[in-house]
Amino acid sequence: MTTIFGTDGIRGRAYEGWLGLEGMAAIGHAAGSVLAPQGGSALLGHDGRRSGPDLERAFAAGLLAAGVAPTSCGLTTTPGLAWLTRTGAHALGAMVSASHNPAEDNGIKLFSGIGGKLTDADQDAIEARLHAQPAHAPEHPELAVDPGMLDRYAEHLIASVGPGLSLKGLNLVLDCANGGGSQVGPLALERLGANVHALACAPDGMNINQGCGSTKPKALQASVLERGAHLGIALDGDGDRCILVDETGALVHGDHILMVIARWAVSRGQYPDPRVVATVMSNRGLHRALREAGVGVVEVPVGDRAVVEGLRRENLKLGGEQSGHIVFGDENAYIGDGMFTALRVLEVMVLSGETLSSLAAPYVPMPQILLNVPVLSKPELATLAEVMALTQSIEDELGDDGRVLLRYSGTEDLARVMVEGINQDHINGRARELADLIRDTLGAPA
Repeated sequence: MTTIFGTDGIRGRAYEGWLGLEGMAAIGHAAGSVLAPQGGSALLGHDGRRSGPDLERAFAAGLLAAGVAPTSCGLTTTPGLAWLTRTGAHALGAMVSASHNPAEDNGIKLFSGIGGKLTDADQDAIEARLHAQPAHAPEHPELAVDPGMLDRYAEHLIASVGPGLSLKGLNLVLDCANGGGSQVGPLALERLGANVHALACAPDGMNINQGCGSTKPKALQASVLERGAHLGIALDGDGDRCILVDETGALVHGDHILMVIARWAVSRGQYPDPRVVATVMSNRGLHRALREAGVGVVEVPVGDRAVVEGLRRENLKLGGEQSGHIVFGDENAYIGDGMFTALRVLEVMVLSGETLSSLAAPYVPMPQILLNVPVLSKPELATLAEVMALTQSIEDELGDDGRVLLRYSGTEDLARVMVEGINQDHINGRARELADLIRDTLGAPA
């Protein structure tokens, strides 16, 4: 049976396959039947893609056929949709988005009534129903959009910082990737008193992630320097990631952000258990900077679901990924939110009186290289004897001052080779040697 769900929902080319109008209606019917068998309501939203409203209406048609009443909050972020689903007593939520992918793509992320990602069992049940009854093409309704939800979510973001905190006097540049955060991001910052210059906050349907956002921050870096801003904030297309730019124009990614927030919180006794969750992709420089401040690290596999599972299992307050996907525990219902994260960093800046470059200085990354290797198949890496032997040889050579990480991409036909160590030239050479062996072993396309 073909797997429909990827590592984060369903994603692909808009209007094709399961992301065609009939396919989306079928997904809506299956999701409604599995997640709300007794009926109820569902909350929908979309990012800045032209295909978003069409696919949202198709999904809503399937929900209606399953006896579930849909409402839309229109243009929003994935974390905004999740939070509004949780607080609005809905049976499920559905965000139509392909995150940081180009405008031609789209996808859907489903949430339970408590605003959490679906369990594997729920996804399996939806997939089974889709394979059993794939066709569903009812009329697509016009969706009612509740304009009050934008204000509700903005006020939630504002309340995430300490009461009475003001950003007055701070000059900020905000890049919303022409995506879901384009309205709520500037609104929340301006209500807190900041002087905001908005970049890429005007989605036209085709400009989402186009030379902007958390994966393409060069324009943001230039604007911060040009305007003498105190901080630059870059979201991705659906607003669950956050990358920052300090006042010198330097990038401050997820490892930095984890360190800044964790060191501040632990120094003030805010975390009963002084540990955070990070993935295996986080640089060892993060571990070192946290260790110096008495903060431990629980390491988990790649992906925000793994971060959330680690936070829940260990009952911790903070976790995240180098990509800028930061998750606060029960204080934000385990929802990763780019604007929530940026506001927490701003809170530390205001209360400490320090610049972001000063706060981020303790993090000194260890040299690292990440190579993507196209592959034709994805056998268990542990079964590739030569690859494992070379990996072990490199790890023995690096000792405690480095590591090797091999994994497959969850969404593309790629093997990822990461090598970390003290000497950049040395690890570059060893990483390429390992990548070449994987390419030869797995018959990569020419």
